[in-house]
Amino acid sequence: MQQQTSRSQILQLVSFLIENEEFGVDILNVQEIIRPVDITRVPNAPAFVEGVINLRGRIVPVVDLRKRFNLPRRERDKNSRIIVVELGDKIVGFMVDAVREVLRVDAGVIEPPPELAIGIDAHYITGVAKLDDRLLILLDLERILTDEEKHRLQPLQETAEAEAS
Repeated sequence: MQQQTSRSQILQLVSFLIENEEFGVDILNVQEIIRPVDITRVPNAPAFVEGVINLRGRIVPVVDLRKRFNLPRRERDKNSRIIVVELGDKIVGFMVDAVREVLRVDAGVIEPPPELAIGIDAHYITGVAKLDDRLLILLDLERILTDEEKHRLQPLQETAEAEAS
């Protein structure tokens, strides 16, 4: 039993960039990473929702993390990506500036989130991984959207599906 507790847990994280900051999310939450496709705007969507995409017949809302974090708008480029994740029973895409890599990180190098997270609401952050040459801010995608906001995404999907048929 002693041996198991001393052995470190390894996390696999997808790292991505937003405004020159590197973030990470657990790879187990990520369904896929895609290049931006045509995004259909939906009336009455929350400001941080770009719209919806059709992903192999499934309507997926796309949240712009720059807008969510109140960062300045930036035009999409060849590095922009949509990280498609499962949040409970919903599939949501998160627009990011670039996806960097998949990392294997020892849980022992992860520190609790700082009291004052610069520029980003600290409740989105689960911790900070101290890597050799950089820090990686770990996000809790479940907390990016409140329950009310997740609930507001449902009609967006239904409206887009109705318009598509």
